Order: sequence, then structure tokens, then C-alpha cells
Amino acid sequence: MFAAPSLIHHFLETSAARFPDKLAVVYGQERCTYAAVNRLANRLAYRLLGLGVKPGDRIALLSENSKDYIFGYYGILKAGGVAVPLNTELKPDDLVGTLKVLEAKALLVSRKYERSARSADLSPLGLAILVLTPSGILDPGPDASVESRRSGVSDLPDQDPDLTMDPRSCAMIIFTSGSEGKPKGVMLSHANAVANTRSIVEYLALTADDVQMVVLPFFYVMGKSLLNSHFSVGGTIVINNQFAYTASVLKQMAEEKVTGFSGVPSTYAQLLFKSPLAEYRGRLPALRYCTQAGGHMARSIKLALLDILPPQTRLIIMYGATEASARLAYLPPEFLRAKIDSIGRAIPGVTLDVLSSDGQVLGPHQSGELVARGDNIMLGYFRDEEATRKAIDRYGYHTGDIGLKDQDGFFFVTGRKDDQVKIDGHRLNLQEIEDTIIESGQAMECLVFAVPDARDLTLAGLAVPRKGDPASRDLILDYCRSKMPKYKVPRFLFLIDAIPKNSNGKPDRAKALQVFWEQHDRNKDLNAPRSPK
Repeated sequence: MFAAPSLIHHFLETSAARFPDKLAVVYGQERCTYAAVNRLANRLAYRLLGLGVKPGDRIALLSENSKDYIFGYYGILKAGGVAVPLNTELKPDDLVGTLKVLEAKALLVSRKYERSARSADLSPLGLAILVLTPSGILDPGPDASVESRRSGVSDLPDQDPDLTMDPRSCAMIIFTSGSEGKPKGVMLSHANAVANTRSIVEYLALTADDVQMVVLPFFYVMGKSLLNSHFSVGGTIVINNQFAYTASVLKQMAEEKVTGFSGVPSTYAQLLFKSPLAEYRGRLPALRYCTQAGGHMARSIKLALLDILPPQTRLIIMYGATEASARLAYLPPEFLRAKIDSIGRAIPGVTLDVLSSDGQVLGPHQSGELVARGDNIMLGYFRDEEATRKAIDRYGYHTGDIGLKDQDGFFFVTGRKDDQVKIDGHRLNLQEIEDTIIESGQAMECLVFAVPDARDLTLAGLAVPRKGDPASRDLILDYCRSKMPKYKVPRFLFLIDAIPKNSNGKPDRAKALQVFWEQHDRNKDLNAPRSPK
């Protein structure tokens, strides 16, 4: 009989004890068992302890999705450290700044990013640098031979360190995507992640038979939740870092008999419009569910997926935040068509309410802010007490999303608290306009903004045409005029090849707005709004 995990790395340790020879990770040609991953994580933990790592020390992790990342992540936790996965797109100066703010004790880096990390001047920070490889750890310096860098690692113990730790202590710091401002370091405890993992396992009914295809980065909270939830049940993780080549992803899903796939809205737009998904409908008999989170997905995309996915595959819409260890709500697939615009109901262990500005719980169809409570809610933002006080108070975690609950208890998000737009005296929901553009059948992705014009604000947008046809612009606008009042129709719409994204696959609105102004200046429309200088 195995005790219920109370620490995140117990997921790995318990599965390694129950299923030592079971396949844990598939990564390219590598196939690694639970026993092997646990052994590598233990050796790393002892190496970190040998460096003097103490409970609460921040250990940064810079790696692509790989087996190396996985044993690095769990190894940090086993040593009592705080795992800080870093965005692999960080520039050298940003890397130095982030490590300085963190006061990191060590940096774990994969071979792929070793040169980039060493190109930054990390010497003043006084931190240890360990290089992760498929066979273990390399250290200390870049000029030593591989043999000497690896020396002593094979002599480290294989058994679990089994340190005493408080489940309420900080286990990891995950940076928000920064799509709405400067990224914040979200501090999550072991208890936060364990609670959320249990809930996800429950509502997805995950078992050791599940095989999860991962195309989302592990440094992103959704990617991390895929890893923790499947390792908690002894499932298999299939890592594919080549999502740009969607045909190869689908081929691997068929070959590995993948049971679960997860993505953000842009992931599914790619699968629908830039992949042979329809051809694979009969070649994915094991695929029992697809989950979507990471932002709103248009109704027309959901309906198209229901038509093209294999008949046994359930589409599960989810809602959450980094501050909630990943998940707050999900829409049971049996309600998808009836409640297609809903984010669903609160997950097990979470209470979700719609609150007025003075903290009153609102009734059905009354609009207010979505506020959540549960054991999965973060400890706070790293060294940012002011932001923490704004996000968490006696009512719970304030999501910043405006929404409502219907008479059946299903929640709907209608906008952002800090993104209210008024055009010609009318308060608008930009999401509705974006959905209408997608619904036209002419665009696979789009973003709509409020931009300044000579008098006030006007609507402008960017769209990625499905067929690359310049006529799509006029067809989109004609469709919008047929479906919406004039004040909701974008005054300016530019067609582009791709919506700028951050590394999590979410739209980067700041960069997209920059692209809009560049397009505007090229078009030299005398009636266009003036770009800010």
C-alpha cells in the first residue's frame, strides 16, 4: 500500500516503486522507464545537496522539453530546492537579470542551451552551473573534458533522499506569460500542486494506461500540470518539440497510441487548418480526449473540432491560471454543445464565485469578477507584496476576468476587468468580435484592438487568412456587418501571415499591436488612426 503523495516528487517516487519498468517518457529515440528517471533525479538531488543547497534555495532550470528537463525538475524538488523553470527564449541579459532577482543558488541547463547560458556574464552571481544530459549531469566548467565533467556523478546514491519537507513550503516559481504586462513569479507550494493534480486526475479519469502527447513547454504551468498529473498515475509522457510539423506529430500520436492531447487555442487552429487531421480521424483509435486551456477558443473552432476529431474523442474545455497551479474550471464534454461558450463548472476542490465590486456573491446572469478559493491557489508573487495583495484577499483569488454564472451553475467569461473598451459610447467585448471574424470561415486566427483615432478610439484588427486570399479581408468585414451593429465592426483590418505569440503559444497582444501600427504605416491610409510615437 502506498501513502498518498504530499510532495510533488512523490508522484515520481511512488510510480517508480509501483511501476519500475514501465515506460515513463518517450523523447525522440529515447525511451525511459520510471526507475531510470527516478535514479537520475536522485543523483541530481544528491549533487545539489553536495553543493550546499538548503530548503528554499532557488534552483533555475533552463531546458527544452526532454527527459533531462524531467529529472532536473524532480531532482531539484527532492533536494528541497525551489524549482524555477525559465523561458528558453530568454536573452542573455534577461537571463542574468532573472537569476539575480531570484538569487539563484544554481542553474541547471541542457546541452542545447549551455552555450547560450555561458554567453551571459553569470560570474558575478556566484551560482553553480550544472549541465543536464541524457546520461546524467556534467560539471564543472566548459573547458573540461566530458569525462572529467562527468566524474563522480555515477558514484552518487540512487535511493530517494527522503528529506523532511513541509507540504506548504514553496516548491516552484513559475513566471506568468507576460501577455498583460511584466511577467510575475508565481510561488506554488507542494500542497498547491498536489491538490490541483488530484483534481485533474479525478475529472479526466487518468490511469496508468494513459499516454499523453506533450507539445506545450514544461516551463508553462499547463505543460507542468500534464507532467505532474500523468506521473502521479504512472502514465506515459510522449514529448514532441516539432509541432510546426503537424503531420509528424499526428503520425507519432498514432504510432505511440496516444490517449490524450492538450493545447491552447492556436494549437487547435493549426491542427484544423494546417494539418492532415481529417486524414488521421480513423488512425487514432486510442485518443480518448483532447483538452484545451490557455485562453478563449472561438465557438466555430470548437464545433469544427467536434466534427473532425475521431468519434470516441472527447473535447474538454478548461479554464485556469498560473496562480491556480493550472486549473480552476472545466466543461464536462457531455455539456459541450449545450454550453459551448461556457468555461464549465469549478473543478473538484475549488469554489468559484461571481463577485460584485464590494465582494457580494452575485446570482445567475449577474455580471461580476470571477473569484476562486481552494488549496491550489498560490502562496503569492515572488517578492511582490503589492501585487499579491491585489490578487488575493479574504474573498479569494481575483482572476481579473469578468463573467457570469447561468441558472445551471455553468460559468461564462465575458471580458477582462482591466480591458474594458468603449466605442461610440458602447461598452464592447472584443472576444465577441474576434469570434465573429473566425466564424466568417475566412480566418484561422485574429486579434482585435481599440486604437486611438482623431476623436477617441476605433476598432482595428489583424487576421490570418485561411486560404491566403487578399479578398478575405472584404469577405470578413462583410460578414461582420451582417452579424453585428456598425460600432462593433473593425474600422481597420489587416491580413498577416501569423499572429505574434509568446513561448506558451498565447497571442502576444503588445507585439501584435506593434505589427498593426507597422501595417498601418505601410498602407498610408489618410483616414487611418495615427500611430503613437
